[in-house]
Amino acid sequence: MSDEKITLELDKYECGVIFHSLKDKRNQLLKEKQETEAVDDVLMKVIERMEEPQKTDRKGRWRREAR
Repeated sequence: MSDEKITLELDKYECGVIFHSLKDKRNQLLKEKQETEAVDDVLMKVIERMEEPQKTDRKGRWRREAR
C-alpha cells in the first residue's frame, strides 16, 4: 500500500454520503462473510474527522480544522 496521502475537501452532505456508502459496503461484506478490515479503517478515519470541531472560513462556510 502506498504512503501517499490525498486530502479531500467535503461539505457536510458529501461527508455523510461517504460515511453511508462505507457503512453500506461494510454491511454487504459482513453479509457475504468477507473481510471488512480495509473498509473499517477508512470508516474510522471518516468518523474521526466528522467528530472534530468545525470552524468557519472567511466567507462564513464551515470547514474542518486542519490537522
